[in-house]
Parts: sequence; C-alpha cells; structure tokens
Amino acid sequence: MATVRFFDMQAELTAQRETLKAAVARVIDSGGFVLGEEVAAFERELASHLGAANVIGVSSGTDALLCALLASDIGPGDEVITTPLSFISTASAIARVGATPVFADIDPITLCLDPLAVLARRTERTKAVVVVHLFGALAQPIGEELRDLIVIEDAAQRLDRPQIGYVSTLSFFPTKHLGGAGDGGAVVCEDEAMAARVRRLRQHGAARKYEHHELGGNFRLDVMQAAFLRVRLTAVSQAIAARQRAASRYRELLTAVGLQGLIAQAAAPTHRYQQFALRVPGRDAVRAALLADGIETEVYYPTPLHQQPCFAALPQSTCPNAELACNELLALPFYSTITLEIQQQVVAALARITSVM
Repeated sequence: MATVRFFDMQAELTAQRETLKAAVARVIDSGGFVLGEEVAAFERELASHLGAANVIGVSSGTDALLCALLASDIGPGDEVITTPLSFISTASAIARVGATPVFADIDPITLCLDPLAVLARRTERTKAVVVVHLFGALAQPIGEELRDLIVIEDAAQRLDRPQIGYVSTLSFFPTKHLGGAGDGGAVVCEDEAMAARVRRLRQHGAARKYEHHELGGNFRLDVMQAAFLRVRLTAVSQAIAARQRAASRYRELLTAVGLQGLIAQAAAPTHRYQQFALRVPGRDAVRAALLADGIETEVYYPTPLHQQPCFAALPQSTCPNAELACNELLALPFYSTITLEIQQQVVAALARITSVM
C-alpha cells in the first residue's frame, strides 16, 4: 500500500521547479553569497505582500524570535509569559536572552494563549508576552489590562505581519506556508528604529563593518534561500487559499462520517491552516493504526513546554488545558496540493479505526 505522506514538498514545488532552478543559477552566476541585493529584494517583496513597513531576513524562525527579544531590550531579571503549547524555540529564545519564561495556559477552543491565564501569571517582573498563532489560527488579543506589556507574535505558523503586537517573527522552514530549502526566518515590524537594530543584531551588532555597538550574532538569511523564497512568494497567496479549501474539505468529510466533534479548532476566515488537527482521545493508538494503514500523521506537541526537562529548574506550574491537548492532538496529512482523493482515504481510515476503539 502506498504511504500517504504527512507533508509532500515535492508536490508543492512541482509547478515552480524550473523557476527555482533558474533562481539558484542566478545566485551562482552572481558570485554574491552573503546578504546583498538578493536578500534585500526578498525583504522588499515580502514586506509588500504582508503590507508591512519592514521585513528583516534572518537565519531561522528561532533566530527571528531571539532578535525580536534582544531588540525589545528583554534580558536578565525580566519575565516573559508565553504558551506551553508550542515548539521549544518559543520559550528557549526567551531563556537564551537571560529572561525567565513563564507559562500560562491555553484556551481549549482556540489552542492559543488564554488572555485570562496571562493576566493571572503577571508579576511586577513581567515585561513581555510571546503569543503563538498555533496551526495558523489568529491568537486572541491579550486584553486592555496588559496593554503596557510588549507583545511579540510568533507567527511561524501563520506568515503574517503583527496583528495584536508590535512585532511578528516568521519561519521559512520547508513545511511552512512560505517554505524554503532549509532554515530561514524574518522579523516583521513597523518601527524603523527596531528594524535598524535587528539589521545590526543579525550582523554581530555592527553598525558598519568592524564597528560593533552591541553583541548580536550571525543571524543572516542565506542568499540562496532568499532567491528560493522569492520564487515561492509569487504563489504563496494561492497556496494559503488552497490550504483553506483543503481544510474545508476535511471538515465536510469528517462531518459526513460523524467525526466533526474531533476537529480541534473552529472554522474562521482568518485561519491560515499550517496544520489541520484533531483532538482524539486515545490518540496514540489511533495514530499507530493509521500508520499501519499507510497514513502518516504528526503530533504537535507530545510534551508541553512547562514539562520539558530543560525547564525543570523553573517554578512548577500547571497548565491543564495544554496538558490535555498534548495527549489528544493529532495532525492529519496536510499541504497546499493535497488532493480530495487523499483526504477521502484519510477520513475513511479514521472512521473505520475510531469505530472499533
């Protein structure tokens, strides 16, 4: 039986394959491999696409978060509230700048940070909140009571300019909406001073060559990635629309077999669908049965961040909604070019398996 892949980048790249090859050849022929016009052109084009004032390309989504935190003067002595339901980089970037991650629980409906939980975790040391637009859903604003805090948006799963804060960070990891041929990321902001600072930080804090006003890092976006991403950007709106249509098909198919109650997040026109996730009691057994049927799935995320060993030294906290979600969430095969036939196969197998469990 042919395996249904969880993500099929080859299928996503088929229509752009020759243009991508030409972009790579253009970089080779240019002889310029560090920053320069290729990266600058990508930044301008992505800023135009997002309707943002500034896009600064960096080496990964993780480094985008790190730069946003550094440029916001967040460091030792500060607390930053964030979600326990995310990839490790959301919290590890906070720790890497010397601040303390503080985990607040999620809303069980949106799976994003619960504003009331954020309010409950605030202390006199709280300086910022990092929200995550999980699976492409738009997180809720944190509320008027917290408006004095810095809000940084981890938009790695959404590809968006800031919506509820003053800066957003992007990832161009291959599985993302705007997926590259490896790692890459960006910081998106309106403030010119912040943009200038992020540009310095990605070059070891250099205002000009060999003149370093602060410690940054080597966070530059690779030129080959920029060329690759410029091509992919030309079709990203269509790819996001295709993901939204695929999500609607999954909803219809699941409803037809009576499994609509498993859908993890509510439908919304603002949802950009990085993943399509279900909440499945007995998730691990269902996942194993699907794999035996030749269908790949993924778990985002098996362990909430507040229970990760690397954060064991932090004050113990409980986030029951996130903990339950980590035991139930199951992401189905999903990408912009997934076909109706594949989705029908996935849902039919899921219906058969859950009916006997």
